Amino acid sequence: MTHDPLLGPDPDALHPIPAHPRVMFARNLPLPPNVEIGAYSYYDDPDGPEAFQRNVLYHYAFTGDRLRIGRFCAMATGTRFLMNGGNHRLTGFSTYPFLMHGGAWAGRYEDETNFPSRGDTVLGNDVWTGWDSLILPGVTIGDGAIIGARAVVSQDVPPYAVVVGNPGRVVRMRFDDETIKRLQEIAWWNWDAAAITRNIPAIASGDIARLEAAAR
Repeated sequence: MTHDPLLGPDPDALHPIPAHPRVMFARNLPLPPNVEIGAYSYYDDPDGPEAFQRNVLYHYAFTGDRLRIGRFCAMATGTRFLMNGGNHRLTGFSTYPFLMHGGAWAGRYEDETNFPSRGDTVLGNDVWTGWDSLILPGVTIGDGAIIGARAVVSQDVPPYAVVVGNPGRVVRMRFDDETIKRLQEIAWWNWDAAAITRNIPAIASGDIARLEAAAR
């Protein structure tokens, strides 16, 4: 089916802005099965599509973890995800990964299945990750959060929080608790393309009553 340009960019296009190939809708990259990305979420990098895949680090199928990114996320150049495959065992006297090298070193752990994992890494919807930010394994970042440039995120981030620094810390909330609750109930990112296109002024307005009226 031909995309209707009156409904905004084609969510199935790799490069939604033809004049700027550094911007790509990330879900349209050749992703492995353990990566899920929602529609309209983009990655911006002058090195092109391959850069996103390089920035998902230590993501091996045997660890069983997934990278899950919601809709309408904006990921700046250098956003990286450190996955569980980069973890080393801490229970013994050495953290060296003997098993990884195989040969005579394989099969010599008392419990080879005890691989350290913090679970899936999750970005909610409408998350903005700043330049050169780093998301550590098992972190969940809530809807509407902002991750500052070069922040290192090691703990879960509440919806609509602003996180900066290393280690990343919440410096403020974008909205009050009641507004955040109402925004998550509205969940505009789940509307169809026609509704989003029609109501962009309300979505971008900062007026919660106006957005709620658009949602009716």
